[in-house]
Amino acid sequence: MRGFLRHLARRHGGSAAPLAGLRGPKARAAIPRALTPEQAMEATQGIGAVHDPDRAQAAPMQAARDVALFTLLYGCGLRIAEALALDVRDAPLPGSDAALRVRGKGDKQRIVPVLPAVRQAMADWLALHPAPAPGAPLFVGARGGRLDPAVAQRSLRNWRRLAGLPEHATPHALRHSFATHLLGGGADLRSIQALLGHASLSTTQRYTTLDAASLLATWRRAHPRAD
Repeated sequence: MRGFLRHLARRHGGSAAPLAGLRGPKARAAIPRALTPEQAMEATQGIGAVHDPDRAQAAPMQAARDVALFTLLYGCGLRIAEALALDVRDAPLPGSDAALRVRGKGDKQRIVPVLPAVRQAMADWLALHPAPAPGAPLFVGARGGRLDPAVAQRSLRNWRRLAGLPEHATPHALRHSFATHLLGGGADLRSIQALLGHASLSTTQRYTTLDAASLLATWRRAHPRAD
C-alpha cells in the first residue's frame, strides 16, 4: 500500500504521507528444517556406497571424501564454507585429543570438539587424498583444487534422490540437524550457540521453536485426548 501511494503521488501529485509512517507486518523467521537422526546417518554414511554409475569411476576416493565432508558437517555443525576452507593440517585424526579450530563468519574463530566417527572418516579420506601436503586443501575436487561448494551440494542432491531422502537433505540441513539433535539430547542453548558460532543467542533460539514443534507433533500422535 505504501508503494502504491508513492506511485500515485509521483504520477498524479499529492502526498503519500498518511500511510508513510505505517509499518508492515514483520516477516516470521524461517524455522530450520532438520533431518531425523536416521536420515542424517544415511546422508553422511550411506553416501559412501556406490549405487550411482556416474560415481563408479570416482570411487573409492570421491566416496571417502564425501563421507568425511558430510560426517564433519553433521558431527561438528560446520557451515559448508567453513569445512571447505580447511587445509590438510587442520584435519582431526584418530589418536589426537585436539579440537577443531574453525574460522567462521566475520573471521571469528571457535573451537569445536570432534567425535571419533568424524576422526575416523577423516583418516579414511586422507589415506586416499591425492596430495596430502599440510598446506593443501583438505577437500579437493576432480582437478585437485579446493572443492567447490556447488559440487558438494550436487553430490548430496544426487545421493538423496537415490536414497529416497527428503528434498531438504542439504549440507546446511546437516548443520541444522547437529543443533536440533543436541537440543533434543539436553544440551543448553549457550553451548549450542558457541558450537555453531552464532553471534546472537536469538539466532540459536530458533531451534527451540523447532524442538517444540516436534514435541507437539509427538503429543498429537500419542495423547488419547489430542483430538
